[in-house]
Amino acid sequence: MDKYQKLFEHCKELCIKVKYNVPMSSLTTFKIGGNARIYAEAENSSHVSSLVKTCRDNDIKYIVIGKGSNIIANDNGLDMLVIRLTGDLAKVTRLDDSTLHCGAGLSLAGLCREVENNSLSGLEFAWGIPGSVGGAVYMNAGAYGGEIKDTVYSVTHIDKDGKIGTIKSNNLDFGYRHSVYKENGFTIIGATFKLKLDNRTEIRNRMDDYMSRRKDKQPLEFPSAGSVFRRPEGNYAGALIEKCGLKGKTIGGAQVSPKHAGFIVNIGGATAEDVKNLIKLIQTTVKEKTGYDLRREVIFLD
Repeated sequence: MDKYQKLFEHCKELCIKVKYNVPMSSLTTFKIGGNARIYAEAENSSHVSSLVKTCRDNDIKYIVIGKGSNIIANDNGLDMLVIRLTGDLAKVTRLDDSTLHCGAGLSLAGLCREVENNSLSGLEFAWGIPGSVGGAVYMNAGAYGGEIKDTVYSVTHIDKDGKIGTIKSNNLDFGYRHSVYKENGFTIIGATFKLKLDNRTEIRNRMDDYMSRRKDKQPLEFPSAGSVFRRPEGNYAGALIEKCGLKGKTIGGAQVSPKHAGFIVNIGGATAEDVKNLIKLIQTTVKEKTGYDLRREVIFLD
C-alpha cells in the first residue's frame, strides 16, 4: 500500500470525505488546472489536525484551499492532498453583541450576510470579494479603503505538528496582502471578528454601493483569480498595464480584461501555461516601458 492509499484509508476511518483525482478546474474560480492526486473535505479541527499529522508522517505535500479564488493550478495536476474546509469549519457563531467567530471555510459573502443580518458594521468593503474567510485573513484582503485586519480580533490555526493554537491581532503581522501565516505555514481554521453595531439599512446601502462599483469596473462575468498583481507603490497595476497598451491582450484562452487591465480572465479553454505566459509578458512590458516591477498576487500551484 503506497502513502496515498494509506491516507485514503485513514480518511475513510475518520469519516472524512475523500476522493482521488478531483479536477482543480472544479475547485478554483479561474476554472483551470489538472487533477489533484487526492482531495479531502475536513469538517472540524480534529479532521484538519489528523490530516496535517498524517501528511507530515508520510511525506505528503498538502494545501488547504477555501473557494479557490486566488490560485492557479498546474495543467498537469497536483501530486498532493488538497483539503477544503467544510461543516463546522464553515459556520458562524455569535459570541456577544459585536463579536463573531467563523470557520475559515466560510465564504466572505456568507460572513458579510451574517454580519448584515446581525446589524454589524465593519466588513461592508468585503461584500463581493470572492474567496473564503481563511484566504482573506491569510492575505489580509482589502478593498475601498478597508482591510480584514481592521476587524480581526484573533485567528485560530493548526500548526505543522497538528496542534491547535490562537494568535491575537497584535501578533498577526498584518500588512499589505500579508499576514504572519504567509511565513509560519500554519493552517488557518477560524477567525474572531470585533465589529460595531449599526443601522442595518445603512449597512446594506454601503454593501450595495460597493457591489455596484465592482460590477461596473470588474470583469465578474468571466472566470478569473481576482487581481493578478499587487499594487505597486505610488501607482496602480491596472493603470500601468493599460498605459502599456496591453488591455485585451490574449494568449490562448487567457486575456487581459478589456474591462479592467488588473484582471486576467479565462475567455474559454485557458490553461495555467497561458496565464503564466501572459503574466510574464505583462511584467516584462511594464518594466521596459514604465520601470515598475509588478509582483504577482495570485499563487501558482505545482
